[in-house]
Amino acid sequence: MDISTEIVSLRNELNQHNYNYYVLDNPTISDFEFDQKLKKLQELEEKHPEFFDENSPTQRVGGSITKNFNTVVHENRMFSLENSYSQEDLIDWEKRIQKVLGNVAVEYVCELKYDGASISITYENGKLVRAVTRGDGFQGDDVTNNIKTIKSVPLQLKGNYPPKFDIRGEIILTLAGFEKMNMELVDIGETPYSNPRNTASGSLKLQNSAEVAKRPLECLLYNIVGANNYFNTHANSLEAARSFGFKVPNQSKLVKSLDEVFQFINYWDTHRHDLPYETDGVVIKVNDLFQQEELGNTAKNPRWAIAYKFKAEQVSTVLESISYQVGRTGAITPVANLKPVQLAGTIVKRASLHNADQIEKLDVRVGDSVFVEKGGEIIPKIIGVDFTGRSADSVKTEYIADCPECGTVLVRKPGEAQHYCPNFYECPPQIIGRIEHFISRKAMDIDGLGGETVTLLYKNGLVSNYADLYELKKEQVLPLERMAEKSADNLMKSIEQSKEIAFERVLFALGIRFVGETVAKKLAKHYKNIDALMQADYSELINVDEIGDKIALSIRSFFKDEGNLQLINRLKDYGLQFAVEAKESTQVSNKFEGMTMVVSGKFETFSRDEIKQKIEDYGGKNGSSITGKTSVVVAGADMGPAKLEKATKLGIPIWTEDDFINQLNN
Repeated sequence: MDISTEIVSLRNELNQHNYNYYVLDNPTISDFEFDQKLKKLQELEEKHPEFFDENSPTQRVGGSITKNFNTVVHENRMFSLENSYSQEDLIDWEKRIQKVLGNVAVEYVCELKYDGASISITYENGKLVRAVTRGDGFQGDDVTNNIKTIKSVPLQLKGNYPPKFDIRGEIILTLAGFEKMNMELVDIGETPYSNPRNTASGSLKLQNSAEVAKRPLECLLYNIVGANNYFNTHANSLEAARSFGFKVPNQSKLVKSLDEVFQFINYWDTHRHDLPYETDGVVIKVNDLFQQEELGNTAKNPRWAIAYKFKAEQVSTVLESISYQVGRTGAITPVANLKPVQLAGTIVKRASLHNADQIEKLDVRVGDSVFVEKGGEIIPKIIGVDFTGRSADSVKTEYIADCPECGTVLVRKPGEAQHYCPNFYECPPQIIGRIEHFISRKAMDIDGLGGETVTLLYKNGLVSNYADLYELKKEQVLPLERMAEKSADNLMKSIEQSKEIAFERVLFALGIRFVGETVAKKLAKHYKNIDALMQADYSELINVDEIGDKIALSIRSFFKDEGNLQLINRLKDYGLQFAVEAKESTQVSNKFEGMTMVVSGKFETFSRDEIKQKIEDYGGKNGSSITGKTSVVVAGADMGPAKLEKATKLGIPIWTEDDFINQLNN
């Protein structure tokens, strides 16, 4: 046997043993034998570097150092899931599905909702090429080197796999692994980690992959994306993923009705505590992939999937005081300061009280024993008061009248639940909050600036708004606490690099109320530049896709403010991007110019994606749902009856696939 063949044979054998041990939980050789084979492979690879393979089992031990994790745009967006908390919520969800699909049979796949860090892994020709964190759903961090150290993640696939696809899953720590890590920390006098989820998530951002390799991380995979032509159902795709070598939990189950979904939920609500890892609910997905495509997505969630959250854990503790926080928009949030208590794996010291109405409704008072739970097991909240233990001299909580930071009288607009501080330009937390929002990862992504540094810059009179950042000098920031020479250089470099950030993110960074990431993208795509957006009147704005009355009024109010206009002009002078970058157009005709077209159903000559591309090639725009702004519906077989009914009711023309092809050819 020649050296090349021996090396490949050893790699294949070790990959199979990894699969047996970490995926099937059925080892066929001892740890000692495995280590001996791995050592032999390492020796052969060192002697013959010409046969190096980045996906060799020897590379799983890590050792690469990643100083900065590159941001990568997801080819297929990672949506979040809508949450439900009762059977009634799920019944309502199914009604929404039936309204779109009509009276057809719908099967569901039930899966446990794993409590870890979401990941998207890309495979090309069976090899792992990239692993990216969820991030904001549109883009995340490239953590490929760290993911490769996780033994349950295959580096080379088996079987008949698609040439390219993404697979989504959750990076978790088993409870036993987490406990072992904490025991080792306690033994050396270090503080133990708070919970498995945060520890798993933090592990992905460790700079040294060798340290990641030491942690007992696992990867549980649950969704193949970008290969729908290979599968008809979600259940088929999960079976295929198992055959490719992925660790797909076998607790998932194909069911025929919502009643069977309820049975699955009830079983695991009791038996989840027997699992080797944490789970906080069940994910229910429509099984048929065509039905998934027909249901589509909202701006945030897929309509074809929903998460059912198990009832949150509750504890009782004492409310020691109430403080009031001022947000960047001036919104006041009352915060309950609690006697520390253990809740769902973490120590809870604070909880949100939301607003004055909630305080009034609960009649919560300082000194009360209160019941606390984590909403969706994430954000602690007070859900009730133990009135039996209330002191006779307790005092009713009076909501503050003045801003706790600047003393300005608070205002509360009709129809709004929150109080606001109107001192927009002089209230310190609002100023600092707007700058923090501006520099945040999803906005201008300025490294080296955190909340503490921004506060120091403000208190030292170096910045009073986000435009001032672009006038900072290295010698001004060097004297700041914990600001060394290299840190100052990196900060200056990051501020300069932010001038290349795309217009849609600059628009989001400005902090216009109600203009989040998705709305900023819509506005940037529609108006192309800031000047056109500033000149748009209310009637124009509400005709933009997904821009309603509230957002339109907020945009107009923002651009009427002279102070905001001055900031924008300064940012323009500093060289920030206030126009969409011109890209090479694929447009071949303007036949569909000014038309918004919705594609629905199954097609024969073209795929749905091909039709959507043709629409853009011919100057049209793809709509996500049928509205009064829809020009034409391109309807294939099995179009949802609700869409057909809505299009007919609105008098929108409906083209068959042949009609569409004729339009292209004429």
